[in-house]
Formats: sequence, C-alpha cells, structure tokens
Amino acid sequence: MKVGLSLSRCMRDIVEARVDYDDVLVIVARTDFDPHNDSHWKGIWDGYRYGGLSNPEWADAEPNSTDEEASAIYRNVAIQLYDNGKLHQPRQFKAHPPRLPYYWLETFAPEEEIATNPATQKAWDRYKMLAGL
Repeated sequence: MKVGLSLSRCMRDIVEARVDYDDVLVIVARTDFDPHNDSHWKGIWDGYRYGGLSNPEWADAEPNSTDEEASAIYRNVAIQLYDNGKLHQPRQFKAHPPRLPYYWLETFAPEEEIATNPATQKAWDRYKMLAGL
C-alpha cells in the first residue's frame, strides 16, 4: 500500500498507470477543494495544467486527448479519491504541510519481523483488513 504526499504528482502516476489506484491507501494533499464543485475543480485543473501558483505537473497530461477530455480523466480520479476517503487535505484543518521532493511512501511490514513477532503479524493482518475496506 502507498501513502501519497502530493495530489498532482500522485494523481499523474495513477492516471499514467505507474501506480494502481487500488494500491493507494491515502494521499495527503496540500489542497483544500471538493472535486465535485466545478469552480474548485477549475482552480485545481488550471493550476496543475497551466501553472501559476502551482507547478504545472499536468502540462503534458493525456497528449492525445482534448483539454476537456484530459480534465475529465483527472477529475474522475480526484472524485474517486475524495469519495472513497483516500484524499486527506490538512489545509481544511488550518495545517500547511511543506512540499517534499519525494511523494510516495510504501507501507509494509518486513517478512522477518512478521515471522518472529506474533504481535506484528496480528497488527499487519488487521492493517491489511482495514486497508481493504
């Protein structure tokens, strides 16, 4: 399972199939928006597509699609993340996390730890069950 630390870069990886959506536990974004809201989405799309206050991480998104089609593809992923509780936005709670050079964290329990520690095995089994909900 993966924890993402950048909405734009993580969504790009999902859309480009470098990361499977089902492998994402949560994305901790530096945003405060609702992808169902058209004006919120326009601000996110324009910022990540064309730049300005944001890095244009999606400038070359879906090169064989129109701008409207590319926006719809990315918005669909944002809506799925949002609706499935996989989008955490600390700015909604007045926190301002910094942009980091890395943006994916892997979550796993080392096999040797699981094999030698029954408490770790139990915790790992519970984690996998919760992650699958």
